[in-house]
Amino acid sequence: MASSVFPPGTLIQSSKFQSKSTLKFKDSNHKLGKLNFAIKCEASAESSSGKSKQLQQPLASTTITKSELVVEDETWLWSQIKAEALRDAESEPALASYLYSTILSHSSLERSLSFHLGNKLCSSTLLSTLLYDLFLNSFATDPDLLSATVADLKAVRARDPACVSYSHCLLNYKGFLACQAHRIAHKLWVDSRRPLALALHSRIADVFTVDIHPAAKIGKGILFDHASGVVVGETAVIGNNVSILHHVTLGGTGNSVGDRHPKIGDGVLIGAGATILGNIKIGEGAKIGAGSVVLIDVPARTTAVGNPARLVGGKEKPSRHEDVPGESMDHTSFISEWSDYII
Repeated sequence: MASSVFPPGTLIQSSKFQSKSTLKFKDSNHKLGKLNFAIKCEASAESSSGKSKQLQQPLASTTITKSELVVEDETWLWSQIKAEALRDAESEPALASYLYSTILSHSSLERSLSFHLGNKLCSSTLLSTLLYDLFLNSFATDPDLLSATVADLKAVRARDPACVSYSHCLLNYKGFLACQAHRIAHKLWVDSRRPLALALHSRIADVFTVDIHPAAKIGKGILFDHASGVVVGETAVIGNNVSILHHVTLGGTGNSVGDRHPKIGDGVLIGAGATILGNIKIGEGAKIGAGSVVLIDVPARTTAVGNPARLVGGKEKPSRHEDVPGESMDHTSFISEWSDYII
């Protein structure tokens, strides 16, 4: 059995700790009540502080750095996640210990995520304590990891109507979890810790059925919806605000080395079961229909559908859309233009 990471202050009740551990905490209702009170006080303090800052704000404009905006964004999101977890723990006592150990006992989003990923990806020989330290250190040394996590959480919540809360995404969405774990594997790859990056890549594939090579580059605001069977090759690049559904392959052709995988632009939507092969470019805001096989470049703001894929409206004057498919999640608006060819 893999070891488990327990946050400070958690009581553990187990007859054989190494083989089977059961997470417990005493007087859960009392602790949840204290946590509830603390969160409400924190929210009240933040509100009062905000009003005070508004009253004291100088007339001259002030410069807010990008890092300050990220911290403010993360602080708000983490408070929201804690409030959601507390609500769920109170409404469903069976989940109280689980929510306490994964969210409510932690002081920050990165600690909660590191703990959760460590327990998800550990094995009998790759200990959760090691993974927790590895993940937390990665967040500490690369601030972009946290900003990407925040962007991904917001993307999933906004684009997937089945996502009922941020805490639901953080704990249960394997596409989100696989993406965060990949980002850390990619950092390890870039830092020349490649054996560890490949070991982590293997665990991600085993646990989440998502196979992303650690060298692949992925932007922010990503949604891997359902995620099962997604394959992303070594030299693939995925831009920002991209949405990819299950069983999508971004693959190479043949066994040649070098730059051989697709480059996906910002705001692209790739439907379920689509296959995109070779060092080709999918332009910004393009849409790839479900089940399509794409072998050549797709221009920006166009829709490619079929096997082999064809451009809606024709190759010479393809139809172009104004929205961002990766954000709107509009899979079927092209059908009216293909009405003569479909059932």
